[in-house]
Amino acid sequence: MGEISLAGHLALARLDGPVFDAAHAEYDRLRRVFNAVIERRPGAIVQAATANDVRKVVDIAASRGFPLAVRCGGHSFAGLGTCDAGIVCDLSRMNAVVVDPRTRTVEVGGGALLGDVDAAGAKYGLVTPAGVVSHTGVGGLTLGGGMGYLSRRFGLTIDSLTGVDIVTADGRFLRAGPDEESDLFWAIRGGGGNFGVVTRFRFRMHVLGQVLIRRWTFPIAAAAEVLKRYRDAVADAPRELTTTFTLTPESLQTSAIWTGSTSGADAMIERFSGFPGAIQDPKRDMSFLEFQRVFDDEVHWGRRYYSKGGFFAAIDDRVIDAMTKTVASMPAPGVEIYCLQLGGVVCDVDEDATAYSGRAGAFYWISQGVWDSPEEDEKAIGWCRRTAAQLTSLSLKANYVNEQADTGAARGAYGETKYRRLSHLKRRYDPANIFRFNQNIEPASVPNAAARKNAGQNVPRERDRGSC
Repeated sequence: MGEISLAGHLALARLDGPVFDAAHAEYDRLRRVFNAVIERRPGAIVQAATANDVRKVVDIAASRGFPLAVRCGGHSFAGLGTCDAGIVCDLSRMNAVVVDPRTRTVEVGGGALLGDVDAAGAKYGLVTPAGVVSHTGVGGLTLGGGMGYLSRRFGLTIDSLTGVDIVTADGRFLRAGPDEESDLFWAIRGGGGNFGVVTRFRFRMHVLGQVLIRRWTFPIAAAAEVLKRYRDAVADAPRELTTTFTLTPESLQTSAIWTGSTSGADAMIERFSGFPGAIQDPKRDMSFLEFQRVFDDEVHWGRRYYSKGGFFAAIDDRVIDAMTKTVASMPAPGVEIYCLQLGGVVCDVDEDATAYSGRAGAFYWISQGVWDSPEEDEKAIGWCRRTAAQLTSLSLKANYVNEQADTGAARGAYGETKYRRLSHLKRRYDPANIFRFNQNIEPASVPNAAARKNAGQNVPRERDRGSC
């Protein structure tokens, strides 16, 4: 009898969710991820229906040495939700969202999307701070930290996280939170998918209150002057206000999002209208739920993407000069520099309280591109990388692992002290590095063979590891 195939092992596991291999009519559709630059052919795609399905898939990958990628929304710019020749554990069927308006909490399945949580909370006027594209997966965003328009007022997504259910590399079901598996809870809040598969998240929710949203466009020739005025205008911004700006070859665009009590809002927001060349977007009655979906149509599945970012401590003259000069060399429509104002509650949390690094960042910048033709790949990605290198030289050393389209960013993102702690926790929870298709944290080395055996290592042979 011949060796059992990957699909055969999965069939024997009697999963509740379906399995798709290359022979299935839906395989080509299901193997695709958000970023069309990424082209992978997994051996099988499992649409897990239950936490027990996830456990079985992890057991098969660990015991048989199959590469294992975990997919929530599939939005990883680096394509970390897929792999060649291995298993993709697709959580999209596990997408239940249950809000308890009395306790202002929400339970979220590991495969839910941000829009699912936004819509469920909007019925009660409640929110959990998250990202800015509604079809992003809750899982990947949260495990990296999670930032967006509400971060200044309510903190990062992980700052509202109260607990998770997680399947670890040894097939255990664990509940992690402040009072149980607290080391693991520390690690997953910013450590990415390195420590297991989260099948359920529990979050606090917050009362959103009133919402004011304004947007302006400025001629690119005025960008340097406008950014200097912008810097001064937001220096004393209350936490109810979050601003963004985007630089393209044609224009500088800014947004102001105010939530909560509107006392003082109009005067604060009107500062932007006095900047030179300001053209205000006439749409003034957008809801927060609508604003969360503003970019959905532009950044849809099947386009080509690259992103690389970092933290500014401040928007000083050197930063403004670097950004406005590099705009002139933008090679094609679709590439840009985007910047999100942070601070506020994000900075209230101690830097060492979570694995996430960069609490001191006042702004998060992203050198990013979206385009459609493979012929544009080289020049678009090349410009984004060159610009990111220039801006990184003016940035804090910490970084946000979710916005890195190149792999190998973990050590630099966390710094040596946090990376060392994460590496030792990786050895405890995933000594064989089963969960390696992420911004990977390598398990700390075990001194000798006896210690490796005691740590429960089951390291796949190099030829079995695949490449993703």
